[in-house]
Amino acid sequence: MTTEDSLITSRNGRAGRILMNRPKSLNAIDLPMIRAMTKILLQWRDDPAVQLVIVEGAGDRAFCAGGDIVALREDAMADRTDAVEAFFSEEYELNKLIAAYPKPYVSLIDGVCMGGGIGVSIYGPYRVASEHAMFAMPETIIGFFPDIGGAFFLPRLPGELGSYLGLTGARVRAADSVRAGFATHYVPRARIGELSLALAADGAGALGAFAEALPAGTLAGERDAIDRCFSGNSVPDIVARLHAEASDWASGALKLLNGVSPSACVWTLRALRAGATMTLAEALAMELRMTRVITKHPDFIEGVRAALVDRDRNPKWTPTSLAAVDPAVIAQVFA
Repeated sequence: MTTEDSLITSRNGRAGRILMNRPKSLNAIDLPMIRAMTKILLQWRDDPAVQLVIVEGAGDRAFCAGGDIVALREDAMADRTDAVEAFFSEEYELNKLIAAYPKPYVSLIDGVCMGGGIGVSIYGPYRVASEHAMFAMPETIIGFFPDIGGAFFLPRLPGELGSYLGLTGARVRAADSVRAGFATHYVPRARIGELSLALAADGAGALGAFAEALPAGTLAGERDAIDRCFSGNSVPDIVARLHAEASDWASGALKLLNGVSPSACVWTLRALRAGATMTLAEALAMELRMTRVITKHPDFIEGVRAALVDRDRNPKWTPTSLAAVDPAVIAQVFA
């Protein structure tokens, strides 16, 4: 077993195990974790004794709640652009490594999985969700955008689910995460430990004996409305369609949109529409360029402050409305 700060790696039977080990921070990923995970995956890729990789999160609250965005805010405020660049560029390289990994890569997701946590799971072929799993891409809430390839995978979710989830930051729970495409198998928490041992003994084929039928969810009943409303070509168009929908679900979506950065909504929708025709590598390259501008935008600094630093949930966006978003500012994000 090896321990590198907050990432623990070990060998167990035919499996290489990766445990994200920052439970007090909901296993949020920082740069040392990214580097340690990259290093061990490259080592195991060429090790014939490792036949599959199993990734888990420590504790019972989270698989991984995303990147350590508070530290990134501090780096951005201190103008430590090299540190910001290193985090995003190396995280995105890790995403590409996982996507191209030649061995079965199994994520056991039993709790919160957001942002960067989705980045270290969604590109693997096997993603197991328990009844406690919760997936979200809440970046517009902090004045950012759904990165780690969100521009690539969100448009490829069924219908307009990706647009809805990417703009609003809405949460997808439990079995609905399989319906949405974030997970591939549903296994209750009570059997996750047993599954983990079976994977190490028998390989990815053990999944078939543990996966259960999906319980009832809410996505199926909302899909038509999601597709109607979030197929709009602009954020104001989407907002108008939600008002016209006049349902409890639409009211909830409008409430979510009213709480996020107007600028982040606009640049996110543009990224999602562009990413629909891009490869993963192209989408990640676009996103890296976007981070260089957006981490210097006042909404990123303010959004992280309100959500994660002071936690007053009362951000002061610049500008405060969709109508006031400057097209020239959005164009700079994609320059």
